[in-house]
Amino acid sequence: MLMRLNYLRRHLSVALVLLATTGAAQRVGAQTTSNAPWPVKPVRMVVPYPPGGPLDTMARLLAEKIRGTLGQPIIVENKPGAGGNLGADLVAKANPDGYTLVMGAVATHAINPWLFASIPYDPVTDFAPVALVASVPNVLVVNKDFAQKNKIQSLKDLIQYASQHPGKLNYGSGGSGSAGHLAGEFLKAKAQIDVVHVPYQGASPAQLALLSGQSDFMFDNLAASAALIKEGKVLPLAVTTKARSGLLPEVPTVEQAGVTPFDIGTWFGVFTTAGTPEPIVQKLHSAYQQALRDPEVIERLNAMGSNAMSLTTAQFAEMVKQERDKYKEIVKISGAQVN
Repeated sequence: MLMRLNYLRRHLSVALVLLATTGAAQRVGAQTTSNAPWPVKPVRMVVPYPPGGPLDTMARLLAEKIRGTLGQPIIVENKPGAGGNLGADLVAKANPDGYTLVMGAVATHAINPWLFASIPYDPVTDFAPVALVASVPNVLVVNKDFAQKNKIQSLKDLIQYASQHPGKLNYGSGGSGSAGHLAGEFLKAKAQIDVVHVPYQGASPAQLALLSGQSDFMFDNLAASAALIKEGKVLPLAVTTKARSGLLPEVPTVEQAGVTPFDIGTWFGVFTTAGTPEPIVQKLHSAYQQALRDPEVIERLNAMGSNAMSLTTAQFAEMVKQERDKYKEIVKISGAQVN
């Protein structure tokens, strides 16, 4: 019995030593992993819209700029579908390691939760905000011939005309639930006018309809309509944000024109998957902030009419929450719904 007891004691001692050694090795391994340099492989940037638009163009320009800072390529992939929900969901469900990013926007993170009957992600809890890239006003533009014929030179003139001719005016948009549609319905509600919404398959067809006189006015993204305004093909009456745009300093805001409250703009920024370690999020944030100070990037943003903004990750997260709450009311007023 005594010999058996000693035998068990010896084996128990060996087991305890092995367990302690294994635990120490695991702790060292974990420490080594946490201190490992990041990134050690290419980073994937998902753009949840088709190629060629301002958001896609800026995503690619910034990818070039931060490559040198991070020391790894940024691979941009377009994943359009479901109003941006498809691409956003890919990142919401990715590994939380910082290797998958999305160029999210006001649609994916503030409008779609209320516009769609359901979306497969939570725009607040499923993402870690990295950097706000741009905030761009929308602008109310009218057909030039229509404006000249009816002596419309201001938003006040347009509202007066609409009041005197209920149901006669129509406005185009890039589709049901688009920012242009929401702005038009919000104007209808706030100004108490009766105008008809005509949805098109994208902003470009809506622009063509405006230029040809098929529609009378539209709320367009300033980056997309700046050239038409400069060429005198459309007349800008008001920008939709709280502050005037530096690109159109002479054009008042909708609120300055007498319709209040009114604050509907377009913004987009970089997000990664929730749960990504904070040091990685901050490294990404610093890289993008540095890129946003690059002269070429600044020039491109100015051409878009972007209001320069520099937010911390915490401030960006709070902005997303506030925008989500704001658009709940706006989408409700518009009556827009996508099943």
